[in-house]
This record gives sequence, structure tokens and C-alpha cells, in this order.
Amino acid sequence: MFKKILIAEDHESSSISVQKTLEDLNISNVDYVSYCDDALAKVQKSIREKHLHDLLITDLEYEEDHREQNIKDGKELIRAIKEIHPSLKIIVFSAEHKSGVIDSLFKDYGINGFVRKARNDSKELKKAIASVYDNKNYLSLDLRQDVKKLNSYEFTDYDIILVSLLSQGVLQKNIPTYLQNNNIKPNSLSSVEKKLNSLKEELQITSNEQLVAFCKDLGLI
Repeated sequence: MFKKILIAEDHESSSISVQKTLEDLNISNVDYVSYCDDALAKVQKSIREKHLHDLLITDLEYEEDHREQNIKDGKELIRAIKEIHPSLKIIVFSAEHKSGVIDSLFKDYGINGFVRKARNDSKELKKAIASVYDNKNYLSLDLRQDVKKLNSYEFTDYDIILVSLLSQGVLQKNIPTYLQNNNIKPNSLSSVEKKLNSLKEELQITSNEQLVAFCKDLGLI
């Protein structure tokens, strides 16, 4: 099992819950911090002393207070730590529920596990720790199904631009003007209509409003 774990969590109640979970797993060598800057400092110190952490459990959102921070959220923390300790295993323990955000954490940030703060999250965290220790990525079944749904259609940058413009209140008939002004192709009205209709058909959505809401729920826009 993991020998040295770093917990980065700014809410005391969540931190206590994680501590209890680690106690149940008989893991005693644990560092706890409430700020991302402190988490990075702990990792830097462990590297200097050649006594590295082998797992980081971190939240994504950190509330601002009187103390000025260079690293303001979990994503920035993960990226900063990966630069100096690329082999460190990382589990995100967060209330985040958007499939697009969760998928990006695995694909773009290289995390090894994600556990959503919800009912039975202690059990899920134990499963995640065991799975990640065995070099397997972990995502709970309900979230896995949502991410699979997201990946069933590969959104292109062009798709995201169109839906983002709709979300900003740009009428479909006026989208070609924006595309032309920014040298984005294809930029004819027929091509915009064809692409949006194809998106809605693929995702089994009937209106542009539903398409925007769907993409917001996924965290794509």
C-alpha cells in the first residue's frame, strides 16, 4: 500500500473524512495541507529530502481568504506538481460532476483517479486508492457511464465554437459573420446549419437550446 500520502483539502470536514479513510486502510504517514502553495512546498521538500510522496489526494476548488496564493486551484496544483514529480499518483476528490471536466482531468492532467464528494464517498475513496495502487485508473461506475457518453461523440474545436456562440446569444443566422471575421472555415450559413443539425441528431437533441444546455452540463463550454 502507499507509504506516504499528501492530502490537499481546504474544508476541515472533508479533510477529517479523508483522514478517517486512510486510518481504516492503516496508512499513517500522511501530510495534510489547506493551501495549494503549501502542497507544492511539501512535495518540493520531500524531493530535497529524498523521501517522496507516492500519492496526492486533492480537491479542485479552493476558497480564497486573507492569505495570498500563487496556485489558486487543484488543476494548477496538479500541473505544477507533475512538472517536478511526474511519477506521483494523483486522486482528485471533488464535488465536480461535469463529465467534460472529469474527462479532461484524466486526458490533459494525467490524474489516476477521481472520486466525487457524495453519498458513500468514503467507500469510493478506498476503492480508488486500492485501484490506483495497483496501477489502474479509477472512476466510479456512474461517472464512467457519463464520460463514456461524452466520448461517444468526439467534439471538434469547430463544434465548440458554434455551441459557444449560441450560448452567448448569437443567432444561428449570424454565426457565419463571426466565422468569416475570424477566418474560421467552413463559414457559410448552410455549413453551420448542417453541422448543428448533425450534432443534434448525433446526440439525440431537438433544439439549439438543449444543445447548449447539454454542453454546459458536460463542462465543454
